[in-house]
Amino acid sequence: MRFMFVGDSMTIGRAGDYTWRYRMWQHLNATFGGPYKIVGPRCEVFDTFASEPTSHDYADPGFPDHARRHLAGWGEGWYHLAPLVGPAVRAAKADVLLVSLGLIDLGFYTGAEDTAANARRFIAEARATRPGIRMVLMPVIPNVRAQDDEPFAAEVARFNELLAKAVADLSTEASPLLLAARPSSYEVHHDTYDGTHPNASGEHRLAGEFAAVLHQAWGIGGPYRPDRDRDRDR
Repeated sequence: MRFMFVGDSMTIGRAGDYTWRYRMWQHLNATFGGPYKIVGPRCEVFDTFASEPTSHDYADPGFPDHARRHLAGWGEGWYHLAPLVGPAVRAAKADVLLVSLGLIDLGFYTGAEDTAANARRFIAEARATRPGIRMVLMPVIPNVRAQDDEPFAAEVARFNELLAKAVADLSTEASPLLLAARPSSYEVHHDTYDGTHPNASGEHRLAGEFAAVLHQAWGIGGPYRPDRDRDRDR
Protein backbone atom coordinates (compact mmCIF):
# COMPACT_ATOMS: atom_id res chain seq x y z
CA MET A 1 0.00 0.00 0.00
CA ARG A 2 1.31 3.41 -0.99
CA PHE A 3 0.50 6.45 1.20
CA MET A 4 0.89 10.09 0.18
CA PHE A 5 0.77 12.95 2.70
CA VAL A 6 -0.75 16.13 1.26
CA GLY A 7 -0.91 19.49 2.99
CA ASP A 8 0.26 23.00 3.67
CA SER A 9 2.83 24.42 6.09
CA MET A 10 1.50 22.26 8.93
CA THR A 11 2.31 19.17 6.87
CA ILE A 12 5.58 20.08 5.17
CA GLY A 13 6.98 21.43 8.45
CA ARG A 14 9.98 23.70 8.96
CA ALA A 15 13.64 22.87 9.44
CA GLY A 16 14.10 21.27 12.86
CA ASP A 17 10.57 19.81 13.03
CA TYR A 18 9.69 16.15 13.32
CA THR A 19 6.38 16.75 11.42
CA TRP A 20 3.18 14.75 11.81
CA ARG A 21 4.34 12.81 8.75
CA TYR A 22 7.20 11.47 10.84
CA ARG A 23 4.73 10.48 13.57
CA MET A 24 2.64 8.59 10.99
CA TRP A 25 5.74 6.83 9.67
CA GLN A 26 6.52 5.70 13.22
CA HIS A 27 2.92 4.55 13.65
CA LEU A 28 2.78 2.62 10.37
CA ASN A 29 6.08 0.93 11.11
CA ALA A 30 4.70 -0.25 14.43
CA THR A 31 1.19 -1.29 13.37
CA PHE A 32 0.75 -1.82 9.63
CA GLY A 33 1.76 -5.46 9.61
CA GLY A 34 2.72 -5.66 5.96
CA PRO A 35 4.59 -3.90 3.18
CA TYR A 36 3.83 -0.26 2.60
CA LYS A 37 5.50 2.77 1.06
CA ILE A 38 5.33 6.53 1.60
CA VAL A 39 5.33 8.31 -1.75
CA GLY A 40 5.26 11.79 -3.24
CA PRO A 41 7.23 14.20 -5.42
CA ARG A 42 8.83 16.18 -2.56
CA CYS A 43 10.88 15.35 0.51
CA GLU A 44 12.07 18.69 1.95
CA VAL A 45 11.00 20.80 4.91
CA PHE A 46 10.75 24.60 4.79
CA ASP A 47 13.88 26.66 5.46
CA THR A 48 12.57 29.72 7.31
CA PHE A 49 15.83 31.63 6.80
CA ALA A 50 15.89 31.13 3.04
CA SER A 51 12.06 31.26 2.81
CA GLU A 52 12.20 28.21 0.55
CA PRO A 53 11.31 24.51 0.90
CA THR A 54 14.92 23.42 0.50
CA SER A 55 15.94 22.03 3.90
CA HIS A 56 16.52 18.38 4.76
CA ASP A 57 17.09 19.19 8.44
CA TYR A 58 14.45 17.04 10.13
CA ALA A 59 14.57 16.82 13.92
CA ASP A 60 15.43 13.13 13.68
CA PRO A 61 18.30 12.67 11.22
CA GLY A 62 17.43 8.97 11.26
CA PHE A 63 14.14 9.68 9.46
CA PRO A 64 14.95 7.75 6.27
CA ASP A 65 14.85 9.45 2.88
CA HIS A 66 12.31 7.00 1.50
CA ALA A 67 9.83 7.91 4.28
CA ARG A 68 10.15 11.69 3.83
CA ARG A 69 8.13 11.80 0.60
CA HIS A 70 5.09 14.10 0.43
CA LEU A 71 3.04 16.56 -1.60
CA ALA A 72 2.96 19.53 0.75
CA GLY A 73 4.03 23.15 0.56
CA TRP A 74 4.42 26.15 2.81
CA GLY A 75 1.67 28.56 1.76
CA GLU A 76 -0.06 26.04 -0.52
CA GLY A 77 -3.69 24.99 -0.24
CA TRP A 78 -6.45 23.21 -2.16
CA TYR A 79 -6.18 26.00 -4.74
CA HIS A 80 -2.52 25.23 -5.41
CA LEU A 81 -2.47 21.45 -5.08
CA ALA A 82 -5.61 20.55 -7.05
CA PRO A 83 -3.76 20.91 -10.39
CA LEU A 84 -0.72 19.06 -9.02
CA VAL A 85 -2.33 16.03 -7.40
CA GLY A 86 -3.15 14.16 -10.60
CA PRO A 87 0.43 14.06 -11.92
CA ALA A 88 1.76 13.33 -8.41
CA VAL A 89 -0.64 10.42 -7.91
CA ARG A 90 0.12 9.06 -11.36
CA ALA A 91 3.89 9.17 -10.89
CA ALA A 92 3.82 7.70 -7.38
CA LYS A 93 0.94 5.23 -7.94
CA ALA A 94 -0.53 6.37 -4.62
CA ASP A 95 -3.26 4.24 -3.05
CA VAL A 96 -4.21 6.42 -0.04
CA LEU A 97 -4.02 10.20 0.32
CA LEU A 98 -3.90 11.71 3.81
CA VAL A 99 -4.86 15.34 3.27
CA SER A 100 -4.77 18.36 5.59
CA LEU A 101 -5.59 21.58 3.71
CA GLY A 102 -7.79 24.66 3.86
CA LEU A 103 -6.36 27.15 6.32
CA ILE A 104 -4.11 28.85 3.76
CA ASP A 105 -6.96 29.03 1.23
CA LEU A 106 -9.35 30.65 3.68
CA GLY A 107 -6.70 32.96 5.08
CA PHE A 108 -5.33 34.32 1.83
CA TYR A 109 -7.05 33.12 -1.34
CA THR A 110 -10.66 31.92 -1.33
CA GLY A 111 -13.76 31.93 0.83
CA ALA A 112 -15.46 28.81 2.12
CA GLU A 113 -17.54 28.12 -1.00
CA ASP A 114 -14.66 28.43 -3.45
CA THR A 115 -12.32 26.50 -1.17
CA ALA A 116 -14.84 23.65 -1.06
CA ALA A 117 -15.09 23.77 -4.86
CA ASN A 118 -11.31 23.42 -5.07
CA ALA A 119 -11.44 20.46 -2.68
CA ARG A 120 -13.95 18.78 -5.01
CA ARG A 121 -11.69 19.56 -7.95
CA PHE A 122 -8.76 18.00 -6.07
CA ILE A 123 -10.75 14.80 -5.51
CA ALA A 124 -11.75 14.66 -9.17
CA GLU A 125 -8.17 15.22 -10.38
CA ALA A 126 -6.81 12.46 -8.14
CA ARG A 127 -9.50 10.03 -9.31
CA ALA A 128 -8.97 10.87 -12.96
CA THR A 129 -5.52 9.34 -12.62
CA ARG A 130 -6.25 6.62 -10.02
CA PRO A 131 -9.97 5.74 -10.12
CA GLY A 132 -9.68 3.51 -7.05
CA ILE A 133 -7.74 5.89 -4.86
CA ARG A 134 -8.79 6.31 -1.21
CA MET A 135 -8.59 9.60 0.67
CA VAL A 136 -8.79 10.75 4.28
CA LEU A 137 -9.50 14.48 4.56
CA MET A 138 -8.83 16.55 7.67
CA PRO A 139 -11.05 19.58 8.43
CA VAL A 140 -9.35 22.89 9.17
CA ILE A 141 -8.04 22.51 12.70
CA PRO A 142 -8.13 25.09 15.52
CA ASN A 143 -5.83 28.07 15.02
CA VAL A 144 -5.25 31.41 16.71
CA ARG A 145 -6.79 33.51 13.94
CA ALA A 146 -10.08 31.64 14.21
CA GLN A 147 -10.01 32.31 17.96
CA ASP A 148 -9.52 36.05 17.51
CA ASP A 149 -11.34 36.81 14.24
CA GLU A 150 -15.06 35.98 14.26
CA PRO A 151 -15.67 36.38 10.50
CA PHE A 152 -12.70 34.11 9.77
CA ALA A 153 -13.94 31.59 12.34
CA ALA A 154 -17.30 31.58 10.54
CA GLU A 155 -15.56 30.87 7.23
CA VAL A 156 -13.64 27.99 8.80
CA ALA A 157 -16.83 26.53 10.26
CA ARG A 158 -18.66 26.90 6.96
CA PHE A 159 -15.84 25.28 5.00
CA ASN A 160 -15.68 22.36 7.41
CA GLU A 161 -19.40 21.81 6.87
CA LEU A 162 -18.93 21.91 3.10
CA LEU A 163 -15.96 19.54 3.28
CA ALA A 164 -18.06 17.04 5.26
CA LYS A 165 -20.79 17.35 2.63
CA ALA A 166 -18.27 16.76 -0.16
CA VAL A 167 -17.06 13.60 1.55
CA ALA A 168 -20.63 12.36 1.93
CA ASP A 169 -21.57 13.28 -1.65
CA LEU A 170 -18.48 11.99 -3.41
CA SER A 171 -17.47 8.85 -1.52
CA THR A 172 -17.99 5.71 -3.57
CA GLU A 173 -17.42 2.02 -3.02
CA ALA A 174 -14.67 2.07 -5.62
CA SER A 175 -12.98 5.21 -4.26
CA PRO A 176 -14.00 5.77 -0.64
CA LEU A 177 -13.49 9.06 1.17
CA LEU A 178 -13.24 9.52 4.92
CA LEU A 179 -13.41 12.63 7.07
CA ALA A 180 -10.88 12.64 9.89
CA ALA A 181 -12.06 14.05 13.19
CA ARG A 182 -11.13 17.62 13.95
CA PRO A 183 -9.02 17.17 17.11
CA SER A 184 -11.46 18.17 19.87
CA SER A 185 -8.76 18.56 22.51
CA TYR A 186 -6.39 20.52 20.26
CA GLU A 187 -5.27 23.64 22.15
CA VAL A 188 -3.48 26.30 20.14
CA HIS A 189 -1.44 27.50 23.13
CA HIS A 190 -0.30 23.97 23.95
CA ASP A 191 -0.22 22.08 20.66
CA THR A 192 1.38 24.73 18.41
CA TYR A 193 4.52 26.82 18.57
CA ASP A 194 2.92 29.97 17.12
CA GLY A 195 -0.85 29.52 17.31
CA THR A 196 -0.99 27.70 13.97
CA HIS A 197 1.85 25.24 13.33
CA PRO A 198 1.96 22.07 15.41
CA ASN A 199 4.68 21.41 17.94
CA ALA A 200 5.48 17.87 19.10
CA SER A 201 2.18 17.35 20.93
CA GLY A 202 0.25 18.84 18.02
CA GLU A 203 2.01 16.55 15.57
CA HIS A 204 0.93 13.56 17.64
CA ARG A 205 -2.66 14.79 17.76
CA LEU A 206 -2.85 15.20 13.98
CA ALA A 207 -1.21 11.86 13.28
CA GLY A 208 -3.48 10.27 15.86
CA GLU A 209 -6.64 11.44 14.11
CA PHE A 210 -5.49 10.10 10.76
CA ALA A 211 -4.41 6.83 12.38
CA ALA A 212 -7.73 6.46 14.19
CA VAL A 213 -9.90 6.80 11.11
CA LEU A 214 -7.65 4.52 9.03
CA HIS A 215 -7.88 1.84 11.70
CA GLN A 216 -11.55 2.20 12.55
CA ALA A 217 -12.93 2.47 9.02
CA TRP A 218 -10.53 0.41 6.93
CA GLY A 219 -8.64 -1.76 9.42
CA ILE A 220 -5.33 -0.16 8.45
CA GLY A 221 -2.73 -0.08 11.21
CA GLY A 222 -3.78 -0.09 14.83
CA PRO A 223 -4.55 2.26 17.72
CA TYR A 224 -2.25 5.26 17.87
CA ARG A 225 0.23 5.37 20.75
CA PRO A 226 2.11 8.67 21.06
CA ASP A 227 4.38 7.17 23.71
CA ARG A 228 6.11 5.07 21.03
CA ASP A 229 8.49 7.93 20.26
CA ARG A 230 8.03 10.24 23.24
CA ASP A 231 11.74 10.07 24.04
CA ARG A 232 12.47 11.76 20.72
CA ASP A 233 10.09 14.69 21.25
CA ARG A 234 11.36 18.19 21.50
